[in-house]
Amino acid sequence: MTAKNFKDLVAWQKAMDLVEIVYRLTKLFPVDERFGLTSQLRRAAVSIPSNIAEGQGRNSISEFGRFLSIAYASLREVETQLLIAVRLEYVSQSDFQPVQELCDETGRILNGLMNSLKGKE
Repeated sequence: MTAKNFKDLVAWQKAMDLVEIVYRLTKLFPVDERFGLTSQLRRAAVSIPSNIAEGQGRNSISEFGRFLSIAYASLREVETQLLIAVRLEYVSQSDFQPVQELCDETGRILNGLMNSLKGKE
């Protein structure tokens, strides 16, 4: 693990970009979704960089891998919830497309990071 700080990890940086986009998109959701999909989507998005940071701060590579796995699962949760938002017409397909691309990129980076940790401890 060459990164001395979680902020140096590209996966964390991309996840932070995703949080920003999710917050911007969910501002446009109906007010009655504030405690429903809006809240759930924001929590799931925040969970991604938070778990990357927490895992990087742990004292073992296996724990870091476990937290990366949780971050990856939260990423898939965000994707699913955004697809729900598209179906409910809270988000247009054209607004969703760049977010989907960022999710895909973040997922690839997370997978690469998890694979790089295998067999290192």
